[in-house]
Amino acid sequence: MMNLDLVQLDALAACVSEGTFDAAARSLHVTPSAVSQRVKALETSVGRVLLSRSKPVAPTASGEALLRLARQIHTLTTDVVRELADADEPGASRVLPLAVNADSLATWFLPALTAIGPPVVFDIHRADQEQTAELLRQGTVMAAVTSAADAVPGCSVRRLGVMRYRPCAAAAFAGEWFSRGATVEALAHAPVVVFDRQDRLQDRYLQRRSRRALHPPRHFVPSSADYVEAVRLGLGWGMLPDLQVERRAAGSELSCFDEKGQVDVRLYWQQWRLDSIDLKRVAAAVLDAASALR
Repeated sequence: MMNLDLVQLDALAACVSEGTFDAAARSLHVTPSAVSQRVKALETSVGRVLLSRSKPVAPTASGEALLRLARQIHTLTTDVVRELADADEPGASRVLPLAVNADSLATWFLPALTAIGPPVVFDIHRADQEQTAELLRQGTVMAAVTSAADAVPGCSVRRLGVMRYRPCAAAAFAGEWFSRGATVEALAHAPVVVFDRQDRLQDRYLQRRSRRALHPPRHFVPSSADYVEAVRLGLGWGMLPDLQVERRAAGSELSCFDEKGQVDVRLYWQQWRLDSIDLKRVAAAVLDAASALR
């Protein structure tokens, strides 16, 4: 049976979290040489390369498995230490890495975290809802808002609700490009605002309306608030969530130009199956905040 050294696992996790051996050394209060030796010793122990020495360093497939283990052990250890500590003794900050899509982050998700309070602190990874589950598989995060209904191995899954998106544009833009409605011809040429290269919402709508691939001019605006602003200013049309239109945009300046063109995105909460007090508290707060969804 393979025996894994906890100090070596900590060094592996620190390298991935901090991005470099030097930064990992600072976080662990040791020398970079000590970190390197610990990682090499772990690699020798398991007989596999665990980190690619890139900038930032990244775990290999084998490294991802040990990274998950390292973070799970750290979480459970933290809970036990807190249980053993005196009730009035202040504890060190406990970091929970989470993954969430930009639109949830900009609307309903952050208020949930305010209910947790110190000493828990959050390391939030923003990614498309179709990509966040991969961060769970890699061990990068402990919980995620995702569109994946099938549980990641080692995780539990619960339904959160639906975010509804509608094709919206500034009134002047809609008047110029969609005066005859959202025709396939108009959609093929009207500029569209896309969040980033992983954003598929606009293409899902276009495919549904045209039954074929369309390639209109695209603006990329990778910021949730600025995305809404780009649409409001008439840079192009875009798929906007109802929650964001209500909170961040003036209703008189934006309009849905295709009332039957909504796209629903089902969201789920997935988290590691750990008996962790902090994870339970966060899950309860997130599920409560998700009542804002459909």
